Formats: sequence, structure tokens, C-alpha cells
Amino acid sequence: MTAPSSRIPAMDVLRGCAVMGILWMNIAAFALPEQAYFSPAAAGPLSMGDIAFWTVSFMAVDGKMRALFSMLFGASMLLLIDREEMAGRDGRRAQVIRAAWLFVFGLAHYLLLWWGDILMIYALVGLNALLFVRMEPLALVKWAFLFFLAHFLVCAGFIGTLYAWGHAATAPGAAADISAGFADFIASLSDPAHPAIRSEYMIYGGGYAGIFLHHVALFGRQWLTTLPFIAFDTLGFMLLGMAMLKSGFLTGRWQAEQYWRTARHCFLIGLIPMAALAAWIISSRFSPLTTLGSVLAWSFPFRIPLAVGWAALILWLFTRHRNRAVMARIAAVGRLALSNYLGSSLFMCAIFYGWGLGLFGHVPHRSMPLFVVAAWAVMLVWSPLWQRRFALGPAEWLWRSLARRQTQKIRNSG
Repeated sequence: MTAPSSRIPAMDVLRGCAVMGILWMNIAAFALPEQAYFSPAAAGPLSMGDIAFWTVSFMAVDGKMRALFSMLFGASMLLLIDREEMAGRDGRRAQVIRAAWLFVFGLAHYLLLWWGDILMIYALVGLNALLFVRMEPLALVKWAFLFFLAHFLVCAGFIGTLYAWGHAATAPGAAADISAGFADFIASLSDPAHPAIRSEYMIYGGGYAGIFLHHVALFGRQWLTTLPFIAFDTLGFMLLGMAMLKSGFLTGRWQAEQYWRTARHCFLIGLIPMAALAAWIISSRFSPLTTLGSVLAWSFPFRIPLAVGWAALILWLFTRHRNRAVMARIAAVGRLALSNYLGSSLFMCAIFYGWGLGLFGHVPHRSMPLFVVAAWAVMLVWSPLWQRRFALGPAEWLWRSLARRQTQKIRNSG
């Protein structure tokens, strides 16, 4: 993170909105079994309020805030490299060192707190994004959409294999083990009584040691297998963010009317098909394959315009109200994005996990916004107060200090 004097206020506001928006979507993964993040029925019968919360999250938030955060990460890479090179240092090496330490932060976050970490993904994908930093905006956009296509093909291919499995399992004369295996897989996504879901309640309702050992086991057998389902779209959004920075979009230099037109068009393109998908899922009574397919694959093409639409809408508000106190508070949240991201995990784990208040599995979807809004309030209060005394957040300071120390060791050894 850079000192406040070298910050771009528009990007700080975007980053603040993104880190708060990510919590809206992540709250279900803190409060309920992992399966409920993809299929809400896995947590039990749904009320109208539960369905309403899920619908809003699916249509407007799921994947869009992470996409916005990825765009900003890609743009920040360019800013860091430019700043280092203007000071006569190796910008790419500085980014590699920062990525290495970010991976360490993410690994600690994953093992010690929460399985949904994105920092390790950003660290690894960011190294690949270094290959594209010298490209012009149009080339960056073209490469971004190639990676978006790769992501869609991976996810659609996976869902296609599940449909093929289901067809084979229900075909006349199907082998008993195939039918039983498919039925068990479907139950593991949708039946609250399934052993896989029940074990989540037991683990996260228990003590810290059990949760830690579970995360160690997850990292060893699951983390790498999930990487292909998130790496390509993350890289695509990073490259899109680089292009948007080079075009002046992310810096707030466009006219307010330009941002408004962009937001309006993007939401029109994205929200209508997302509403149709949501209606299809609800009408299917949250059929596991319908829900999982829509969340992973079928909604992805519309996530792209919606992510850009959110960025344009936020920047439209920023250009019209940049001097409002609320903008300063959101910008402070963005300047402390890493601290707020990690702090949110600590805050939510302390509320829901067994080593804290033990509310895991006891809060329905319809009540989750209360916890999100409370966390937002904490972010909006503590971030400006901290910024009045310190240039960097605690996590940002540690990250920068470790990276600078490592850089200095390399220079001295060279």
C-alpha cells in the first residue's frame, strides 16, 4: 500500500466498496456450511426472507465485488511498478516480493481463520499478470476476454460432466455404484442431514484445534483442485483493471455522465439475464445441479458487465459527491483494505465459530445482513480514526515492511 499522499481517491473509494461488498457475499460462508454458499438449501428449508437475501446476493453481489477487487489489484500492480521504476528500482522484482509475502499472509489466513481466502489466489495469479503490464489497453482487454472464455469453458465443462454423470446414473440398467455415487453427490449439496454437511456443523461448532486441523487437511487435498475454477477469471479481471487504469476510467477522470451511461448500459445487459437465472433456480426449488451450474458457469458472462457497472456507478457517485464525509470514510476503508479484509474474517469467525460465540448454523440467510451492516459500521468508524494517526493499516504496514526488508536483503547480497 502507498502512503496517503500518493493515493488515487477514486480507487480508494472503489476498493472500500469492494471490500465491504465482498463481506456481503462471504457472510454465508462464515455462518453456514461451505455447501450453503453454492446451494442455500443445504442449510435447511428456506423462508421468503432467506430466498430474498439469496436472490439479491446472487444477482447483484456474487462474484461482482471480487471481480471489482481483482480489477483494482491489477491496476495497483501497475502503480507499484511505475512508482518503483521512477525511483530507480526494479518494479517487477518488487511486485514478486510483495506477492510472495501476500501468499504467506493468505496461507496464514486460510489455516488460522477461514477457508475462503483470496490472497493466495491473488499472489499467484498476480505473478502471471506481470507478463501483460506493458500492453496497451485494447490488447489487455482482448487477453482478459480470452481468459474469461477459458474460465467459462472450465466451469461449463465441469457442470457438463455432472449432467453426464446424472444421465448415466438414471439411465435404464445403470450400474448400482454409479447411481449410488451420483445420489450421494447430490445429497452432499442439498441435504442438511448428509454426513458431509453435518460434519461441517460439528467442526465449526467445536474448538479451535479441530478447525485448524480441518483447514490443514482442506489445504492439502482441496485447495489446488479449486484453483482452476478461480484463476482464469481472476487474471482476466486483473488485466481488465490494468486497461481501465490506463484509459483513466479507474482514476475518476471521466465525466460523471460517461460513468452514468456506462453503469446504466452494463446493468441493463447483466441484470435481466441474472433475474431470469434466479427465477429458474427458485422455480426448480434450488435443484442442486441447476443452482451449482448457474452459480459457477451460466451466470459468469453477465458477471463481467455487472462488475464494470458497479465500478461505473460508484465512480459516478464519487464524481458527484467526492467532498462528502461518507466518501472520505469509504476511502479510508479502501486504504486499509487488507486490514479490513483480514479483520472481517477475525470478526466473523469470532462470532460464528465454536471458539467464539458459536453461532455457526444458527443464523438464517434473512438475518445475515444485520451482521454485515454491523461490520460495515465498524469499518467506517475505525478506518478513519486509524488513518488520522497512521499512514498505513496494521496489515498494510507489516506487508510493506516485510517486502522492503526482503528487497533490501536482495540488494545487499547482490
